Amino acid sequence: MPRVKGHPLARMITYSLIAAVLGTVAVLLLDWFPVEASTAAGSIDRLYDVLLIASVPIFVLVMAVAIYSVIKFRARPGDLGDGAPIHGNTRLEILWVTVPFIMVTTLAVYGWLVLDDLEAKEPNTLVVEVRAQQFAWRFTYPGEGGLKANQLVLPKDRPVEFRVTTNDVVHDFWVPQFRLKTDTVPGLTTKLRVTPSRLGRYDVVCAELCGIGHSTMRQAVRVVPQSEYSSWAANARKQQKTVGGETPTEPENPGKQ
Repeated sequence: MPRVKGHPLARMITYSLIAAVLGTVAVLLLDWFPVEASTAAGSIDRLYDVLLIASVPIFVLVMAVAIYSVIKFRARPGDLGDGAPIHGNTRLEILWVTVPFIMVTTLAVYGWLVLDDLEAKEPNTLVVEVRAQQFAWRFTYPGEGGLKANQLVLPKDRPVEFRVTTNDVVHDFWVPQFRLKTDTVPGLTTKLRVTPSRLGRYDVVCAELCGIGHSTMRQAVRVVPQSEYSSWAANARKQQKTVGGETPTEPENPGKQ
């Protein structure tokens, strides 16, 4: 990078602007997330990008001021005295309180609007009860005659409401491709709404350290066409009536990612 002539403060500002632009472009070009598999993924990814655009320049500014201050105002060899007494700058203090307040409030409102949209109730919602236990997930479909399964199968493009509980400790129900996740809190039922939008097989993982087997708490979710889901549910109900208990039945030809 060519050396910028002029006052050290001017050089700091110039270098900061260059670093902020390069840093923002770099983080936006990085592929942070897995494939999008729900209608919520796009909104959440955009929210993340907005947070990066706001955060990177602030980080660069803070680090630039810190580095500049360390270099400019460092104690010289043999100087054992106190620094020069200075008084506060009221205008500057108002500025650095007001600007962050406005930025944080704006981002909070934007985040709330995204969350409110994602949590809106939709018609024809499939309810799935999710129960966590060290170190496995169990799924119940109340609308399918109380069907119980240890595999999660969902129809594509149909809204789903997960009602999540736990038998023991705090877990976290998460499908990375759906983006959304929620803690399982003992004694409470937490809800999560999502609409799968991509056929495929994905992992259901626990995102909360829950014990020695935490890393193995993984099961599959399969997103299939509605007709295939209906066929799977019907066959699974018959199998459950025959053998009792949970059924591990999976669709014969699950959609591929």
